[in-house]
Formats: sequence, C-alpha cells, structure tokens
Amino acid sequence: MCRPFFVCAAVLAACFGQLVPKMSGLSHNYRPIIGVLAQENLEVDKCVHARGSSYIAASYVKYIEGAGGRVVPIRINQNTEEYVNIFNSINGLLLPGGDVDLQTSGFSRAAKIFYNLAIKANDASDYFPIWGTCQGLQQLTVLTSSKNLLTLTNTTAVALPLTFVPGAENSRLFKSFPKDLLQSLAVENITSNFHSWSLSMQNYSRNANLRRFYKVLTTNSDGRIDFISTMEAYRYPFYAVQWHPEKTPFEWIDKPGMVHTASAIRASFYTSSFFISEARKSQHQFLSQAEEEKALIYNHTVVFCGLDNIFMQNYYFD
Repeated sequence: MCRPFFVCAAVLAACFGQLVPKMSGLSHNYRPIIGVLAQENLEVDKCVHARGSSYIAASYVKYIEGAGGRVVPIRINQNTEEYVNIFNSINGLLLPGGDVDLQTSGFSRAAKIFYNLAIKANDASDYFPIWGTCQGLQQLTVLTSSKNLLTLTNTTAVALPLTFVPGAENSRLFKSFPKDLLQSLAVENITSNFHSWSLSMQNYSRNANLRRFYKVLTTNSDGRIDFISTMEAYRYPFYAVQWHPEKTPFEWIDKPGMVHTASAIRASFYTSSFFISEARKSQHQFLSQAEEEKALIYNHTVVFCGLDNIFMQNYYFD
C-alpha cells in the first residue's frame, strides 16, 4: 500500500525539490526574531494564576531562544494591518501546539493571514520560514487543502520512533542531522506525541493539494492508522512535526510520552537550530530599535502553572 506513495514522493521531490527560494547574495541575519502565535486560553481553570484570554506556552519561547533566536508574541484578534506590520518585522513564524478550532478560531484566522503573506513573500524571493508543531502541522494542512482532513488517533501521551520515508535523510530538514541522531530517531522512543488528531497517510494521498505542496519525511502509526509525523513543503521553507521537540528539554509533567534522554534533547536542539538557520535567511526587521524592544517577549511576565500542568509555564495576553 505504501510503495506507490514512495514512488510518487520520489518523483515529486525530483520535480520540486529545488524550488525553495534561493537567497544568494544576501548576508545572514544573526539576530533573528521569530513570531510565536498565541491562541485562545480554553483551560483557564488549569492554571490558577492565569490572567488573559490567550496564551503562549513558555517552552516554545525557550525552544527558540535555545537555538539563538528571539521571540515576538503574536496576539490573536489583531487586525490585518497589524499582522502585516508584524510580518514585515519578524524573520519566521512558529505555529505551536494546542487545542483550538482550526477553521473558526482567532488562532486559525491569524495563521491564515501569515500563511498567505509568507506564500506571497517567498514567491517574490523574500525568504520567510514557517514551523508548525502538533496543532501547527494540523493548521498548515487545513490552510493548504482548505479542508479539515484530520483523523482521530490513539496518540494522546506516547513516545515513538520515527519511520523515515526513503530519502528523508537528504531533506532540507534532516540533512544536517548527525547520522547517529537519525538512527536514534528511527529506533528509539524519543518523539513525544500529545495529540488526538492526525493527518493520515490515506487522507494525504487522496488530496492533490497536500500531495503537491508537502513532502512527507516521516510517518508513525497508532497500531491502526498510519499518519504523517514530519513534513516539509516542496517550494517553500515551511516545516512541520506532529511530535513535540520543545517538550523534551522544557516540560516536566510526569506522563507517558515525556522523554528526557540525551538523544531526545539532541533531537530538540537540531530541529530548533535548523529552523533558526532558516530564519537567518530572512532580512525582515523592525523600523527602529525602540519598536523592536517594545514587541519582544521580554516585556511579558511568565506564569508558573505547576509541575502537573501540560504546559509548566505560560505567557498570558488580553
């Protein structure tokens, strides 16, 4: 059943693999700033100190900072003009995990605006990467297909090895990973999965928009359904994982699926380091230092929600 897909993927890679915008002649930006999209705070009772209608988990901020980036929080329910100004000032977008509606939420509305801006920018050779984690991957599939094609899977708290598609080690995302780390990812239970919904290989294969846009790099299975766990776009610097590399070093809830081994920590670092290396190719910047300082996450206070919370620390926004 999988063999025709691998052939199709190989053909598509040959056709589209070199179409990511090239930024030759431009110097790298060694002060990259990543926009992290906030989302509706649907579980205010889970954090007694929570104050705000939206939030960003601090582990995503640390994930970016640990690889040499800085973070600007992107609030939901801002107007399009405000989002355009933010887009022109940051060097990449991270769509985090969570549990909001992927078609009607403020998160999904903002994600769509930034997605369309990134498509337009990259088409004009203005390099702008996007990274999606868990819900972020799911949101990207909805934006690309204009449909919600997700399927329920039994993956709410489990650590898994990755099943690499042939040739995935030569993908943009994985080609810089050490061989021993790729081996660890393939045979050890070191990718944390905390999701109820997944994009099945069947639904991916049946949707022409998704097949043409994304190259599948790894898959997983809950024992019943094969689903996509890592992917990258053919023509754009868009990357997504269904698993949680940010949880391994920064979240400590005592649940199945949480892994803190040395190889899991290395995998976290190599994914964030890759994304920041992509953001360094972006030349966007704030109009002034004062405007930049005002926008950064450092202006906000992180809230400790407890060791038994799925997100140990959060930033909250009105």
